[in-house]
Amino acid sequence: MDKKLLDILVCPLCKGPLVYDAKAQELICKVDRLAYAIVDDIPVMLIDEARQIPAELEL
Repeated sequence: MDKKLLDILVCPLCKGPLVYDAKAQELICKVDRLAYAIVDDIPVMLIDEARQIPAELEL
């Protein structure tokens, strides 16, 4: 994931920062507990497409 792109991307729901998970190829919003997939090096920044992270998982 390009560092410059990661610096400008924010969560579309809360406008907060995202954390890059290279292993899962996702951008994580810790506040909303959402994971946005990265498909073919393109982040899918749609709230409806985001994966909800269960509360029992530590971020």
